Amino acid sequence: MPKILGIDLGTANTFIYMKGKGIVLRSPSVVAIDRETRDVVAVGRSAKRMLGKTPEGLLAFRPLKNGVIADFDVTAKMIHTFFEMTDSIAFFSRPVVIVCIPYGVTEVEKRAVEDVIFEAGARSVALIEEPIAAAIGAGLRVGSPSGSMIVDIGGGTTEVAVMSLGGIVASRSLRVAGDELDEAIVNYLRTQKSILIGDVTAEQLKMRIGSAHIATDNGSQEVFGRELRTGHAISAIVTSEDTRIAMSEPLDQIIHAIKTTLEDTPPELSSDIYDRGITLTGGGAYLRGIAPLIASKTGIRVNVAKYPFDSVCTGIGKVIESERMMGDILKYRGK
Repeated sequence: MPKILGIDLGTANTFIYMKGKGIVLRSPSVVAIDRETRDVVAVGRSAKRMLGKTPEGLLAFRPLKNGVIADFDVTAKMIHTFFEMTDSIAFFSRPVVIVCIPYGVTEVEKRAVEDVIFEAGARSVALIEEPIAAAIGAGLRVGSPSGSMIVDIGGGTTEVAVMSLGGIVASRSLRVAGDELDEAIVNYLRTQKSILIGDVTAEQLKMRIGSAHIATDNGSQEVFGRELRTGHAISAIVTSEDTRIAMSEPLDQIIHAIKTTLEDTPPELSSDIYDRGITLTGGGAYLRGIAPLIASKTGIRVNVAKYPFDSVCTGIGKVIESERMMGDILKYRGK
């Protein structure tokens, strides 16, 4: 009997749900390879610790970019390693896989996701759109005739969708999310404080003192980097206000996508959303002040999912565990 897996294949992190067992893997979507042979040296957390620190012969990087596959071979090797780590694959048994994709990706990008899962060792593959999975995982009644709105802020993409009767009525898929927030902090410190830091340090700043709203400042932190004029190592004090100013532009783009989606929503569903509020999922939901920022800009209450980081994978898991939803939502392609 093949194992049935649900995969949230994210730009920053990969989650795997196994039928009957729940979420069995949470791992950074990072791979370290030998530059010459392209053999995999490390995957996941051990590879993430190498980011920005590798010697000349090694390369540590994310093989996905903005929610889509940037390096096919390395992505396949990464997923195959995850299959081995979860004991999902054997010589005579290959898993059945349901994998989520951003809403609105091209047919070529969809085919690439299917092919990379097959290359990793899957027996058959089905796709599920990320907003649907996130909404199911957050506990929204997506099959109801009432309207529900989900905003899923991941590492590479932000998915905004209004759903009713099991389908997406209005949506935006924005390739602005956690990575762009990190990059904005790097750029701000380079231009305003003449200090160059890496993406990993920027991510740590965002998580520890990052602020999206003036009411959620969280002090300051000392960071170390390279002084641009001299090239010497220096330190600087970064405040929550600094991060808020730095991230304002990408956050404005996310707010604009939410407002545009609301404008495209039929009036009958708009009233439901006003009553129920907007549900926030994804790693970006942990950014301090993101919920009050969205609420202040849209005039609609914002609810953060109970476990926003796991919402997409949990949603795929609920589909896997329900025969009815498996039949209604999924169409498999075998190999």
